[in-house]
Amino acid sequence: MQNDKVKYNGAGVNTPSPDDTAADGLPLPRRYAAILAVSAGSALAVIDGGIVNVALPTIAKDLNASPTDVVLIITVYQLVLVMTLLPFSALGDRLGHRRIYQGGQLMFTLATVLCFFANSLPMLVFARAIQSIGAAAALSVSSALVRNIYPSSQLGRGMGVNSVVVASSAALAPTLGGAVLAVASWQWVFAATIPFAIISLLIGRAALPGPTRLSGHFDVKGSLLSAATFGLIITGLEGISHGQHLAISLAEIGLGIMAAVVFVRQQAVSPRPIMPLDLLRNRVFALSIIGALLGFVAQMTLLVSLPFRLQAQGFSAAEVGSVLAPAPLVMMIVAPVAGTLSDRIPAGLLGGIGMAISAVALGLMGFLPDQPTIMDVAWRMALMGLGFGLFFSPNARLIIGSAPRDRAASAGGMVATTRMTGQTLGASATAGLLAMGLGNGAVPALVSAGLAAVVCVISLMRLHAKTHRPSDEEMMAIPEG
Repeated sequence: MQNDKVKYNGAGVNTPSPDDTAADGLPLPRRYAAILAVSAGSALAVIDGGIVNVALPTIAKDLNASPTDVVLIITVYQLVLVMTLLPFSALGDRLGHRRIYQGGQLMFTLATVLCFFANSLPMLVFARAIQSIGAAAALSVSSALVRNIYPSSQLGRGMGVNSVVVASSAALAPTLGGAVLAVASWQWVFAATIPFAIISLLIGRAALPGPTRLSGHFDVKGSLLSAATFGLIITGLEGISHGQHLAISLAEIGLGIMAAVVFVRQQAVSPRPIMPLDLLRNRVFALSIIGALLGFVAQMTLLVSLPFRLQAQGFSAAEVGSVLAPAPLVMMIVAPVAGTLSDRIPAGLLGGIGMAISAVALGLMGFLPDQPTIMDVAWRMALMGLGFGLFFSPNARLIIGSAPRDRAASAGGMVATTRMTGQTLGASATAGLLAMGLGNGAVPALVSAGLAAVVCVISLMRLHAKTHRPSDEEMMAIPEG
């Protein structure tokens, strides 16, 4: 077996730039200010992605839209995000990570103003698409910024802090949305995220790492092919789940696969590919990406399906919200600990243990009693949060930390794209199970348990026969072949 630290040197792969040996992390206290700026930016994107869900029924009523049509506010946002993450990560290498990060936040803020004044569903959906472009720009380079903010020896801690921000923001979003709707109109739901953008923009301008740019032209053709690949395939899969004519959905998927083939061939000969095929050629890096994708599919399949099951078993909407909360709350506690541990313990071992725990928790969720109590569900969700917390932070640390500094944006773009693709596929899978009449029972939880077990095996496959953590110098090279 391979060690779960990727080594970089090698033919056909970019060697470390001089910046790789530059000062390791930002000095204190600037580092703390930069952490605050990135944390506020991450919170901005995550809260906006979840806060709107609470307002959908209110928006539908106010704009005279059907529930099916108003869901476009969510699906368009997710789709545009997945389509543009990788191109923006490559653009960040050309123009500088800080510039792309803050430019994306500024675009997001301006689009939020458009959302506030939208008086029709088409205008609101258009504004959400612009919001998503801004969010994609910021998210595509956020991991690269984290890589440059923290010393290499504390990168796991940095990824853990970022995971805490994401988990806490996800838990806060529905509560914040409900609180805003209790005292104001739905337009203020969008405005609630603006303070995070202002904090990040003002502090980040001086605190974030300065721009470093790489030479070369931006790959416009590759960017278009990337967007077409993800856009067509995901649109086709969602179309099947939502009852679109099968022939149309299959045609979209087929065109997406054709675009993917052309995209991969084009990227294979690119000196600086948008899709980091040079990194994916390494077995450990590829296994980490595959594990993350399946992990997010498992997580989202359970989270989307469980409310339907619990309401069918007599839970109120408020009770459903309360029993879902333990998972992100436990992840908030576990993620920074796991991230810090991953600076010393192989991510393959931590992730394998974590996903084994998650598989057990999800299996137990599948076998809930016919009349479960709140506690029956809550402790299972807490156990699931423990498992996912042990996996996701070390896994992200491995992916980002194993890439050379000048490829951190590409690695970070892959992390963000993998997360969004997995979540979108999980939601689509749940919609398909619901359409087949299997979504409000034990099947989604058992499917998630099976996926978690697969991820456990994948994570353990990254381990070397001897648990060995190479030096930071060793981590900067890729094996030939």
